[in-house]
Amino acid sequence: MRKFNVWAWFIFLVGVLYFFIPLFSVFEFSMRMLKGRYTFEAYRVAFSDPAFYEHFGFSLLWAAITLVVSLLLVVPTAYWVHWRLPKIRPAVEFVTLMPFVVPAVVLVFGLIRLYGSPPLTLTTTPILLIAGYVVLSLPYMYRAVDTGLRAIDVRTLTEAALSMGAGWGTILGRVIFPNLRTAILSGVFLTFAIVMGEFTFASLLVWPAFGPYMEEIGAMRAYTPQALSVVSFLLTWASIGLLQWVGRGTAAESQVAGAR
Repeated sequence: MRKFNVWAWFIFLVGVLYFFIPLFSVFEFSMRMLKGRYTFEAYRVAFSDPAFYEHFGFSLLWAAITLVVSLLLVVPTAYWVHWRLPKIRPAVEFVTLMPFVVPAVVLVFGLIRLYGSPPLTLTTTPILLIAGYVVLSLPYMYRAVDTGLRAIDVRTLTEAALSMGAGWGTILGRVIFPNLRTAILSGVFLTFAIVMGEFTFASLLVWPAFGPYMEEIGAMRAYTPQALSVVSFLLTWASIGLLQWVGRGTAAESQVAGAR
């Protein structure tokens, strides 16, 4: 019989309480909108506001564009570094860590200062917003893709595809991408969570998004923002669960392919 590890269970329970007690407190507070009883009135008010769907829809749009740009930028770059330029990997990793060092408010003011006046005025378009989101998500997306590339034999796969006459588009689309599905999904969900909860860029560049909407609602109401916070937590957990499910499916497919 396995020995019961008391300390492991104790640490696990402490972690569960540490994460779930604040979330439960927020949920309990959001249920007290009507005095004297628990109701879902705050959720009804939140979902009946047309501005909620407008700002949430814009955040989904920004997230989708950011994901496309990030994948087109990061995956070929990381692949080429692994395939042809392994010596510059430390330099590339250093560059991808820069968003952790420079605050978002400094980045956005730098973009406004550089591209807010002629000859190249971009503040009237969402280009700066997308560029800022790509930069903010760069450490997470690059780390996820880089980890996936380290787990496969990039050189062997590339040389085998080249020997069969495949072009670079075929190599990336039909050889590299399928082997990085779980890694790419990890970066995708992390990027999605960052974009959906980001406040600084959308607020200072004056573009509608979910983060500024929650801040605006929080200044006017007490219970509705808490309900929206719970909803955002549920969306994040759903993304993580979907990632785990897809990851298990990929692992199972790899085992079946290996057995064949």
